Amino acid sequence: MRALINIFAQVFRSIGANKLRSFLTMFGIAWGVASLLLLIGLGEGFRSGQRRGLAELGTDVIMMWGGTIPVLPEQHVGMRPYKLTMSDAAAIRSEAPDVRALTSIINRSDLKQVSEFSSAGGQVMGVELNYPEIRNLPIAQGRFLNEQDITQRRQVVVLGQKMEGLLFSGHPSLGAFITLNGYRFQVIGVAKKVGRGNNDGDNQKIYIPLTTMQEFFPITGDNIPEDSISSIQYQPLTEDLNETAKSEVHKIIAARHGFDPARKEGFEEWDTIKSNRMVGMIFTAMDVFLGGVGIVTLALGAVGIINIMLVTVTERTKEIGLRKALGATNRSILFQFFLEGLTLTALSGFIGIMGAAALMAALGAAVGNNDMGFDPPRLVPWSAAMAMGTLTLCGIVAGLYPARQAAMLQPVEALRKE
Repeated sequence: MRALINIFAQVFRSIGANKLRSFLTMFGIAWGVASLLLLIGLGEGFRSGQRRGLAELGTDVIMMWGGTIPVLPEQHVGMRPYKLTMSDAAAIRSEAPDVRALTSIINRSDLKQVSEFSSAGGQVMGVELNYPEIRNLPIAQGRFLNEQDITQRRQVVVLGQKMEGLLFSGHPSLGAFITLNGYRFQVIGVAKKVGRGNNDGDNQKIYIPLTTMQEFFPITGDNIPEDSISSIQYQPLTEDLNETAKSEVHKIIAARHGFDPARKEGFEEWDTIKSNRMVGMIFTAMDVFLGGVGIVTLALGAVGIINIMLVTVTERTKEIGLRKALGATNRSILFQFFLEGLTLTALSGFIGIMGAAALMAALGAAVGNNDMGFDPPRLVPWSAAMAMGTLTLCGIVAGLYPARQAAMLQPVEALRKE
């Protein structure tokens, strides 16, 4: 133990004897490690922020709207729009085995909303009772729609967080009444805020039962079925079956509306599962690229340490010769110089990791729970492990080669060297 302590003391004396050189070498490696961890941490912050943003829409949601199809089958000119219907939704429920859950929606943006305090013009959503199970709609006050509201044909409404502020301006809203195009509705619930930043369209919505929407505010137009709806939103049986579920839905909708399911332009949809995967692939590619750049940076730092250690061996040739003349073994000389290179690398890496972690913690505290589209950067365990593994390898290489050069010196030749 005493011999080991003496060796470490010699290592730190040697490093301290060349303060500027040691500092510049360590700074280069620490900067490379910190930059690597910070860049990967920023990427992971964007990744988790994107996931959180999609999760606020709902879990594994695929949204479909009416599309445009040929006027006549097999015709490529003369297109006509079509609307989804409640019977389409019923067919998907019964004929698509890989669809776990489905909800139908009618949304109107042309209905005037008036309270005793103010008026507004957000979207009015006619939704089914299972809407919060598919889409994210947490309730802050009161309750959501229930079965009694449907069976008793109650004219009730749930307000989005922003819509409550617009219509009631700080006044109590639960139990109060608003009118939608002159029809009187009672407020039974207020949703929590969803979305971030300017992406708060869902907070300016009003929710009423789909049956009430169909009765008072149906979708109208030429040649539009009576049971038309704005959107069908569904979840696959599992996340991995999203393409299978979409294929089943496409076949059902195409068969019911008389067009080829292979015509992709006939479907207007958004698969949040696919979007999440694509974003994940982009950030994974970024991580791989940044990791590769970081490894190259650390390897260059290791080359710098090799050069410095070789210079150190040259400067201390007489010292090495004297020690070997006094009985120092090749092994002890090799161990000391190897330990010097490894210590330089390890200290540099530790400082870089601690610096990156401190900066990320400071950024996290400054940003906090933000309304932007990304989360604060965070120290990713695998990137820290990769940095430490690379540093260890670089340290071994950087220490071993110069140490071997020192150990192989002949005592007489070393003492003669000027």
